[in-house]
Amino acid sequence: MAKIQDFNQRFNYLCLSIVINSAGNALAISTNLGSAVWTASAVNLSKWVNIPLGTTLFLYGIVVTIVNQLMIGSFDRRRFVSNLLYTVPFSYLVQFSQWIFDSLGVPTYSFWLRLILDMIGLFCVAMAVSMYSRANLIMHPNDDMAYIIRFKYISGSAVTSQWLSYIPPVIISTLAYLFTGKVFAIGFGTAFALIFQGAMMKWSDTHAFPKLKHHVDL
Repeated sequence: MAKIQDFNQRFNYLCLSIVINSAGNALAISTNLGSAVWTASAVNLSKWVNIPLGTTLFLYGIVVTIVNQLMIGSFDRRRFVSNLLYTVPFSYLVQFSQWIFDSLGVPTYSFWLRLILDMIGLFCVAMAVSMYSRANLIMHPNDDMAYIIRFKYISGSAVTSQWLSYIPPVIISTLAYLFTGKVFAIGFGTAFALIFQGAMMKWSDTHAFPKLKHHVDL
């Protein structure tokens, strides 16, 4: 009975985190002041290759899922499937949520209001990542990469693992700029996420839904 209750709690938090994560990323994109590092790179990749953002995020997720398996050093079927299971709803929820925020006129709000909304969106992203990292049922491959780095390679540091996991999206965004000459979804919010997301995750680990504990499987 205790195991069933534990699973139910983890599953409920997982579902909530997917919604929060998608909405937070979409809100940051809609403000036009910079989104989370991985999302910003997906937006730039989408513009570069000229395919919808949702599809870009999905294909991005598949590639990172494969990279995660290489980092683990052996094929983890549960992790492989779970990464893909998270990628599908998240990718298209971001696209749908952005459409909602755009329809509400978020891109036309005053600079200072958009700045506040951008930070709120990015905090929601960090909180959501903390939630489903702790639940550890299924996880977005981008964040699973940071999770693998955190617990397999650097002894649990949330901040350092986030910084290291940002290397691929920074490279993608740089390449997109070199080929297109334009930058999208990169600005204040991207720098804010780059500097503070690890710290916001660390704070969320103990303050956002503190009853949810880490379920480490590495």
